Amino acid sequence: MAASAKPQAAETTTVSRLRLSGIELAGGTAAWGLRSGRRANMVGPMLTGRPIVIAHHLVWTLYGWWLPNDPRGSGSHSIASDILAELGRLHYGRKEVQPPASTVREFYEEAAGLLKHPRLSFAPQDLAAAGQAIGAAIAGQGYTCYGCAVMSDHVHLLIRKHRDQAETMIERIQWLSRERLVELAIRAADHPTWTRGGWKVFLDHPDEVDRTIRYIESNPPGRGWSPQCWPFVKPYDHWPLHVGHNPNSPYARALRAAGRYP
Repeated sequence: MAASAKPQAAETTTVSRLRLSGIELAGGTAAWGLRSGRRANMVGPMLTGRPIVIAHHLVWTLYGWWLPNDPRGSGSHSIASDILAELGRLHYGRKEVQPPASTVREFYEEAAGLLKHPRLSFAPQDLAAAGQAIGAAIAGQGYTCYGCAVMSDHVHLLIRKHRDQAETMIERIQWLSRERLVELAIRAADHPTWTRGGWKVFLDHPDEVDRTIRYIESNPPGRGWSPQCWPFVKPYDHWPLHVGHNPNSPYARALRAAGRYP
C-alpha cells in the first residue's frame, strides 16, 4: 500500500475513555452508544486495586455521524468549529434523558450544510470492502480481533490486549483502512472517512468479552441485515482463562484475589 501523509483531523473528534466491569448498552436507533456503569475502583478490585484489561471494545463513527454537540451527548470536551458550535451546546457524556429521534434528525440536517466534507455513509455494496480494509489494517498491525460489525455509519471491533493502547489501535486502523478505501475509490482522497478517535471500553474478564462479542454480532441483524462473518475475526477461546492456562499467572492470581476465579 502506497504511503501517504495522515489525513488532517476532522472537526468532528470524539474521545472517551471508559473502564467498566461490564457494559450498559443503549437501545434505540443508536444502539451502539455506550454508557459507563461503575467506576474502575468500584468493581472487583484486584491485587493492584485495578482490573487487568484483557480486551478492548472499540467503537467509532463515519465522518460527521456523531458531532461533539450531538443532542444525545458525546465524549468530546470541546467543539473545534465555531460554526458547528452554533448548532447547540456541548454535553459531555450520554444524556440520561434522550431527545426524540426527530430532534436528532433535525440537528444533522442542519449540520450537513456546515461540515467541511460531505456526510457519507457506507452503501450496502461498500460494506464488504470496508470490512476487508479494516481486516487488512488489523492483520498488518498484528492485532487479534474477536468481533467486528461494519455498519452504515459506525464500526464495532473487539481487539485482544496488545502492546498498543486502545487510542493507538483506533488511530492506526482508521488511517490504514481509510488509505485502502481511497485506493478502491470508495472515498475521495480529501475526505476524512472516519470521525477521528472513538469510544474505548476496557474489558477485564472473559465473561465480558463473550457478552460484548454477542452484542457486536447482534448489530447487523438489529438493522434487519444478515449476520456478518469476517475472515479476520478469530473464535474466542476464553483467553487468558483458556484451556490449559497457568492458574498461577498474574491474571489468574489477580482474579483469585478478587473472588472472580475461575
